[in-house]
Amino acid sequence: MLAAGMTLRVLHIDSGRDWRGGQRQVLLLANGLRERGYEPLVVAPPDSPLLHRLRANGVAASAVRMRAEWDFAALRRVRALVRTWNADIVHAHDARAHGIAVGALVRRRSIPLVVTRRVPFPPRRARLKYGWRVTRFIAISEAVRDGLVEGGVDPGRVDVVYSGVPTPAPGPAREWRRECRWPDDTVLCGVVGAMTAEKGMHVLERIAAQLHPEARGRARLLLLGGTAAGSCNIGGVEAFRAGFVDEIHAAMRGLDMLWHPSSVEGLGTAVIDAMALGVPPIAFATGGLRELIVHGVSGVLVPPGSHEAFAAEASRLIANVAARRALGGAGVARARLFDAGRMVSGTEAVYRHVLAAKNPNAMSPMG
Repeated sequence: MLAAGMTLRVLHIDSGRDWRGGQRQVLLLANGLRERGYEPLVVAPPDSPLLHRLRANGVAASAVRMRAEWDFAALRRVRALVRTWNADIVHAHDARAHGIAVGALVRRRSIPLVVTRRVPFPPRRARLKYGWRVTRFIAISEAVRDGLVEGGVDPGRVDVVYSGVPTPAPGPAREWRRECRWPDDTVLCGVVGAMTAEKGMHVLERIAAQLHPEARGRARLLLLGGTAAGSCNIGGVEAFRAGFVDEIHAAMRGLDMLWHPSSVEGLGTAVIDAMALGVPPIAFATGGLRELIVHGVSGVLVPPGSHEAFAAEASRLIANVAARRALGGAGVARARLFDAGRMVSGTEAVYRHVLAAKNPNAMSPMG
């Protein structure tokens, strides 16, 4: 906790205009820090889902349009907020926010800058953006940390703080079979998140087409995310595009398994959600997913890019309800290691570290 009588002001910056995993982490972090006595202010784009959710939760938020990494109008606005808010720490949560924070803190060397990185590939322009001005980097997995080091960042400046999700509250599952008028014996395979190529949407049809014929007949695909909605056919499998779903836990609780065909993944919070709900995931063994899923215990990992292996494992689980239940049961315990409270505690520890280096008397000793 904070030292007696001390209120730490942290200015967070996130440039995301959509509601994705990174924005969810910022909201969870801001809420968690406020509960622990911190005073967060979050800078986010106007009309962004994050901005609206922050204000609905009573978290201080400021709207700033951020068009590029070196958006001079944005960095001037952020610089003014740093000054008027009297920020103790600035925390940037994505690449664009990172660039803006570096520019906003020119001639403000005394204010620590913490940067969270969520992607596992090596950064470009490491000397410019990833140089001395960043006090500490937070990597959301060891895979992301390895990417930073490969890009030239000193490993001694990187802390791994895994992303976290809240423990799902008890509640009913959404009845997808009834809504979509599918038979009771169908097996519901969900894909959750942004419906983009990097999340594997371009290979989903190939995976579905290579399912065992019997599995293809029993499977139904649910796409939870994106903007498109309605019934469709993917690789010979009946499917339904539900679009963005706000009550995600109820929606995922109604699944029999999660398909996560992402080719690049820093960690994968949709997978954590699925495991927390007892829904077994299948994923490519890439990025932080290898740290998240214990193969054959809490889920299934297949070789990256092997649509055939993905389809074979999906066919096996579609046919074997006992295997699905065993993986789902073990996943619940595994997901507890990636709790939102642990993410907040890990981030708080990074703040303590940077402030202790700046002023040994700034914060009380860690308990």
